[in-house]
Amino acid sequence: MIHDDRIATRRVAAGLEEPAEKARELARKLGLRPYEVRYWVVTHEEMNRLIAYDGFQTRYPHWRWGMKYDRQRKQDTFGMGKAFEIVNNDNPCHAFLQESNTMADQKAVITHVEAHADFFRNNKWFGRFAGDREDPDAAAMLERHAETLASYVDDPEVDRGDVERLIDAVLCVEDTIDQHRALAAERGGEDADAEADLVDIEERLDRLGLSSEVRDQVFDDEWLDAQRDGDHLPEPRPDVVAYLREHGKRFDPEEGKAVDREPWMDDVIELLRREAYYFAPQKLTKVMNEGWASYWESLMMGDERFAGDDEFVTYADHMSRVLGSPGLNPYTLGLAIWQYVENTANRREVVDKLLRVEGVTWRTFHDVVDFDEVADLLDPDPAIAGVTADTLADLSPDDPRVDAEALDEALAGDLDADAYPWAVLTYEGLCERHFSLSKPANRGFLARVGRSELERLSRYMFDDELYPDVEAALADVDYGAGWERMREVRESHNDVTFIDEFLTEEFVVEGNYFTYEYSHAGAGYRVASVDPDDVKKKLLLRFTNFGKPTIAVYDGNYDNRGELLLGHRYNGVALDLPKAKATLERVFELWGRPVNLATIVTEYDDHELEVARRRGREPRGEEVPILLRFDGEEVARHDLDPEIAERIAATDVDYDTKPDEWLA
Repeated sequence: MIHDDRIATRRVAAGLEEPAEKARELARKLGLRPYEVRYWVVTHEEMNRLIAYDGFQTRYPHWRWGMKYDRQRKQDTFGMGKAFEIVNNDNPCHAFLQESNTMADQKAVITHVEAHADFFRNNKWFGRFAGDREDPDAAAMLERHAETLASYVDDPEVDRGDVERLIDAVLCVEDTIDQHRALAAERGGEDADAEADLVDIEERLDRLGLSSEVRDQVFDDEWLDAQRDGDHLPEPRPDVVAYLREHGKRFDPEEGKAVDREPWMDDVIELLRREAYYFAPQKLTKVMNEGWASYWESLMMGDERFAGDDEFVTYADHMSRVLGSPGLNPYTLGLAIWQYVENTANRREVVDKLLRVEGVTWRTFHDVVDFDEVADLLDPDPAIAGVTADTLADLSPDDPRVDAEALDEALAGDLDADAYPWAVLTYEGLCERHFSLSKPANRGFLARVGRSELERLSRYMFDDELYPDVEAALADVDYGAGWERMREVRESHNDVTFIDEFLTEEFVVEGNYFTYEYSHAGAGYRVASVDPDDVKKKLLLRFTNFGKPTIAVYDGNYDNRGELLLGHRYNGVALDLPKAKATLERVFELWGRPVNLATIVTEYDDHELEVARRRGREPRGEEVPILLRFDGEEVARHDLDPEIAERIAATDVDYDTKPDEWLA
């Protein structure tokens, strides 16, 4: 449903009622199951504000929103990036359309949004972070948080500056949560174990029967706090924010030591942590989600002619600019991988049938199969592929590929088959109409199947279903195999597992992917490798932990002084040390005592650099383990204990993100 109360935009909203309704109907016919979407037409300024607020109308008071608003406004003003829409993960979803968009853009946005709403609803990673609810209620949650934080800012008993500094500190580490652990299931886990250990210590002290004077002298509150802070954690704690919330203090400059935080401070940390968990799935699935939406948008707008004849050129121009944006483009990469998932599933289906033809084996496959004949046989039925108002008589209401009720409406003149040809087809009809291997761009995909894949498929075949010829075999092809596989992948994967499973050698070679790196010898960037394994590793590292360094708590009583030890799980990518030092200063505000960070840096000898430049080769840097310590006044660098250095090093297959059980 399109919503708007302003007279100036009612005309725009009214014109979008039918496209929105038809886009949802088409999405459902294609097998998507989106949340309900409520569309709102907004002005240019309102759109910029919504983008600054991450797609919501109300957020807590903080300077970051103004910064994001100003950046978006400048990008728009100077042609560096126009926002066509924004949609939030909620039930119902709320999507905001800019009133100045052309009709072609509005239709593209609507089809794109319907696919996003399907992804939000069906991807399990979004469900893991929904809290105690089966469906998200994000707008209400964020509004409650905004009201709570605003009440602290306005409280005369609370210094506004203290609230803002605390928010700043938490936002510096907002991504250091346990992204692999559902928020709703967190209680009773590590935090509960730590509290149980403390209770056990106190019970044992009680059983000793010590007087209060002796107990206070030997086992003072500071010692008990050290135990609460987890002396020498057996395993690193990835949810740094939760650890700081549970065990952190604040430094009181008047007393010169750490003291307990005020209750409102703990509340602020927890609210911001919960928001970080809400937004985590969007960061974890950026490539998948944008690629999924781009795939279905392209199919609906182009293949199904949702864009009118007078709108298609505008749509194609804008879509090409989106997909052609430089850098690591999640739209382009995601779309390419989804198309590969579809093609490989469809190829597996066709190969399975061809290997059952008499005289066809995995050894003779490429020699005896006529791929031109196969392509012709896989072409959709002309009556299905070319539905128009003039060809309706070619369709039979008894055909499972035909929607009999819609066909009757079209024949009666109540449905425009020229504008909505898909409406007279069922899901089965649409699967055949859009079978990927029948498209000209994919005609060579079947012939590229490797002998190893042919052998693997034939190994698990039984001789219970043989065909006399190719035509009979292809008549049994399931045209929905690709879409079915895509929906399976959509449910279980995130970006890391998505790339890990489907960025195959075939995909890398055919797509001409490569890695690049900064050359110390050439003082610029250069192509580093075209090896598929290198390409995959590079991409996996880009998406590990939202593309940010993985930091965990290694010790809450480091060196037996109540200090915090954070460890950077080093995987070959060094930290930005100036940013790391600035972040330590923020963490100090959440811990109240000195904080330490263990990491590894790569250092280059000046002489080695000069020799490398002259000889045109890369210098060999030395990896040096270091410890950064902030004591409340300055950051100092120290040597790192070799045992800790060994603990923070990641293996080649670790990436801290890829347990096998995540994969479908």
